[in-house]
Parts: sequence; C-alpha cells; structure tokens
Amino acid sequence: MAARTRSRKGAKNKPAKKAAKKKTTGKKPARKKAVRKKPARKKIVKKRPGRRPAAGKKPAKKQPAKQAKTKRPAVKPAVPAVPPGEQPIGRVIHYYSHLTVAVITLDKGPLQVGDTIHIKGHTTDFRQRVDSMQIEHQSIAKAVPGDDFGLKVIDHAREHDIVYRVLHP
Repeated sequence: MAARTRSRKGAKNKPAKKAAKKKTTGKKPARKKAVRKKPARKKIVKKRPGRRPAAGKKPAKKQPAKQAKTKRPAVKPAVPAVPPGEQPIGRVIHYYSHLTVAVITLDKGPLQVGDTIHIKGHTTDFRQRVDSMQIEHQSIAKAVPGDDFGLKVIDHAREHDIVYRVLHP
C-alpha cells in the first residue's frame, strides 16, 4: 500500500505531486535589429537635343527669354567745385590729432612758407597761413610736386581733404 500522509481533519490523503521541469538553455534568443531601407534613387534621364517627346505627352513650354538688363551710365564721383581765386595743389593723406599736424601730398605747383592755403573737405573748411613745413623732421621753405610734408594746422583736417592755394590773399 502507498504511504499516505495525514493532514487536517476531513481532508483526503493524496499522493504528493511532482514539480514540472522547464527546459532552459541559459541564453536568450537574439533580437533582430530594425533595418532602415534607403529611399530608392530616382533615375535621372538626360535629355538629348533633337529628341522628340514620347507619344501622348505634351511638349514642355518654352520659357520666355530673359530681358537684358540695361546698364546705367557710370556715375563719376562728384568733383568739388574749385572756389574762385584758388588753385587745388594737393590733398591730406594723414592727420596727427595729438600734434595737430596734417601730412599733405603735393600734386601741382609749389608751396612755400608765407602762402595762404584753404583746406576743404566733407566736414572741414578753414583757411590758414603756412608758417612751417617739415619733411622727415627737417624744416623746409618750399615744397615741390611729389613731396609729402607735415604742416602744422589750426583746425582738424581729415584724410582726402583737398588743399587749395589762395591766389589773392
């Protein structure tokens, strides 16, 4: 006879059940990676000149010809009017504010100590008598065309200001 165990009152004695075994391999199955599909390339069809369109298709509309742009006449920079009784002789190429000295390049005619000059520019407009001129820290009495010299001025001069010699002081 089979061995039976006693338990609570009124409970029937049943043989013990065996636990069911699960089969395990120890490794989890690998997950598949989602693969993105690249969009398909469009086939580029090169049009050849002289080729007729396929039957049933309308020919492409011709674009209207672009109108040629009309060139404007070249605008020359405004040349300042020469004041009466004055002759343009040069221009200011640099100004040293701490010394109040303008560096002038002489284009036309000589300039000497004692002459009266008029310096005129966009915001500059003054007259003065030439008291001293220097080239390379050496005082000079007369400057000729092509010289760059320093001149002590009474007011602020700016680059590109025009220097005039007053003919009748």
